[in-house]
Amino acid sequence: MQYPSPTGNSRAMLWTGRVIVTLAVLFFLFDGFMKLIKPDLVIKATGWHAGVVIGLGVTLLISTILYAIPRTSVLGAILITGYLGGAMATNLFLKSPVWFNCLAMVYGVLLWGGLFLRDPQLRAILPVRR
Repeated sequence: MQYPSPTGNSRAMLWTGRVIVTLAVLFFLFDGFMKLIKPDLVIKATGWHAGVVIGLGVTLLISTILYAIPRTSVLGAILITGYLGGAMATNLFLKSPVWFNCLAMVYGVLLWGGLFLRDPQLRAILPVRR
């Protein structure tokens, strides 16, 4: 099995990482804007009252913008990971279906996976061991 090089980027790794990051950014932007618009469905799904949902939307949008900028992408990924952890805790508290937490975990893996594939510095810090 071929492991990603910690120092270089193949074209396939770079483009796969870019596609994954773009999809994650589009999802998080959509989610953040929906929290600012506050349709009833979104308010019910979050489990919080409308005043908190706006703050969640602003937090997610700022974190997503940081993630989309290459120089601050690791900081954005850390902030979004914390956001997803809070969402998972809320889902557990509300006894939401298990797939809600599975979805948050999948987005967290995509978030870091896309960044890992496109950023050789991150691969140098977090090497894949054989």
